[in-house]
Amino acid sequence: MVDRPVYRGMTQAELDRAYDNRGHVADYAAILARWAEESAALYRSVPVLRDLHYGPQPRHRIDFFSAASRGRPTLFFIHGGYWQWCDKEDEAFVARGPLAHDINVVVVEYTLCPATSLDGIVAEMHAALDWLAPRLSEFGADPGQLCVGGSSAGAHLAAMLTGRPDVHGALLVSGLYELEPIRHLGINAVIGLDEASALRNSPILHLPVAAGPTCLAVGGGELPEMIRQADDYHAAWNKAGLPGGLLHIDGRDHFTIMDELSQPDGRLTAALVQLVGAGETRF
Repeated sequence: MVDRPVYRGMTQAELDRAYDNRGHVADYAAILARWAEESAALYRSVPVLRDLHYGPQPRHRIDFFSAASRGRPTLFFIHGGYWQWCDKEDEAFVARGPLAHDINVVVVEYTLCPATSLDGIVAEMHAALDWLAPRLSEFGADPGQLCVGGSSAGAHLAAMLTGRPDVHGALLVSGLYELEPIRHLGINAVIGLDEASALRNSPILHLPVAAGPTCLAVGGGELPEMIRQADDYHAAWNKAGLPGGLLHIDGRDHFTIMDELSQPDGRLTAALVQLVGAGETRF
């Protein structure tokens, strides 16, 4: 039997490989273990309000890492994991870079597939912001400088929030913005996308009328489909007249690119500083 193309001329096996970020990075397990160690160290060393509940479900929780000064911007960061893996604690290490620039960081957790649908996760992220945004002043943060961000599946979820009036910028790293290919993957057995839900939840098909400046970032060493997703979304964003730019970071893959946010002098940290600043953004 000859395999038939299922998406953009790719067979099922080719498509699965085209989106297998873990399979593409030989030492991904060691990288994830390092993330966990660095995150645990950060929790021990800086002020953080842990497990604040934004809703009734067990995973409706956020951690608020406080900047040194009051009235500072906030990054609302959503972890990745193809909507089915990982916890907020796994990627909390990224807060180190922003904190070095006196930026608050919120890491947020959500119910994972298949316990809920992707529609349900998107609704949870809106609920988390509905809870957080009116309380930013209580936490000593500036409510007028709220930036959303995330990596991989988390970047997809952050992109779904960009049209909100309380969101003033976005840092989208190695994200998924068109979900039609995702519904053809083997892992969709867990995610549960059908044609309608893939269309509903594709940010490239639902660009906001207005949005704050947005930085789309992707590693130069990532899978070609991940790079295409970023390029296509940026092209659509730019065509719609929305503010922002595209940042290709050479020498970084789907996982090591996050070091560019955890490091105080990283390129993603620099992009975030621009996003929350008052000046012109050039990524």
